Amino acid sequence: MTYDPSNIFAKIIRGEIPAHKVYEDATALVMMDIFPQSRGHLLIIPKTASRNLLDADPATLSAIMPLVQRVAKALLAVTAADGIRFAQSNEAAAGQSVFHLHFHLIPSYDGQTLAPHAGGKGDDAELAALAKTIAAHLG
Repeated sequence: MTYDPSNIFAKIIRGEIPAHKVYEDATALVMMDIFPQSRGHLLIIPKTASRNLLDADPATLSAIMPLVQRVAKALLAVTAADGIRFAQSNEAAAGQSVFHLHFHLIPSYDGQTLAPHAGGKGDDAELAALAKTIAAHLG
C-alpha cells in the first residue's frame, strides 16, 4: 500500500480543508475529531507523510510521542474525564478509515459508553469552543 497525498488529513495540513485546530507546530497538527466518540475526542496528526505506523519514519514517531503525552494531560485537565483512551489503527481491516498516520485521544467517563467510530458528527460550535479551551490550557 502506498501513501495517497490527496487524503483528507493531508488536505487539512495543507490548509485546503478547515478544521477545529487545537495546536499546530512544524511536526504535527492537533484537532478535534468531527465525529467524536466522546466529549473532547482529539486527533494528533504528524505532518510527515506516512500511511500509518507501519511505514512511518521512526524519527517522526519519536518526535510525536511527547506531544501526544502533553496533549493527553491537557485534555484530561480540561474535560475532567476519568481516563484517556489512546488509539491508532493500521489498515482498513483494523479500522483505519483515513490513510495518513494519526492518533486518537478519546476521553473516557465513568458510566458512559463511547459512541461508535465515525458514528455521528459533533456540534461545530461545541467543537470550536472546546478546541479553544484545550489550546489555552496547552499554552
